[in-house]
Amino acid sequence: MSLILASASSSRARMLKDAGVRFSIDPAHVDEDAVKDSLLGEGASAGDVAGALAELKALRISARAGDALVLGADQVLSLNGELISKVPDMATARALLERLSGQRHELISAAVLARNGAVIWRHTGRVRLSMRPLSAAFLDEYLEREGETLLKGVGCYRLEGLGAQLFERVEGDYFCVLGLPLLPLLAELRELGELAR
Repeated sequence: MSLILASASSSRARMLKDAGVRFSIDPAHVDEDAVKDSLLGEGASAGDVAGALAELKALRISARAGDALVLGADQVLSLNGELISKVPDMATARALLERLSGQRHELISAAVLARNGAVIWRHTGRVRLSMRPLSAAFLDEYLEREGETLLKGVGCYRLEGLGAQLFERVEGDYFCVLGLPLLPLLAELRELGELAR
């Protein structure tokens, strides 16, 4: 298989590796904030933003990768209709977690496959997460234990770690929370003959 992951996300790489998918990594360097701002200014939905970013990443690498299959992916968080971006520092992470505390939000994970500079498949998965009310003491301990790794994720949590303690309910695909609609992707790779049926 000549699959290229157009992402530097260690979580996405780990999911693919653990699922037995062979791939290489060639991160697409995209000014995500500029794209988001432009799309939101045009009235795009959170799902549209995730899909557009995933497509942009896939096409950027596919344009120079010949007939290799390129996977672009992106994830966004929507809180009461507002698109939330990754935060720059721990103080902002705490402020975001205080906003999410006791609230329900949505994670939207988009994946796009491209070949020869053209999109051949796309999928968007949605997960609704209900965060429990968080005490100041819990937040202190959580932020201290997790540290700056939290800044890598859009919601400042990793569900596969201590972040599981933040939630009362998760509705949807676990893999989408981690940043990739893995099961639909694997199904498409089988359809394309890239994985054994």
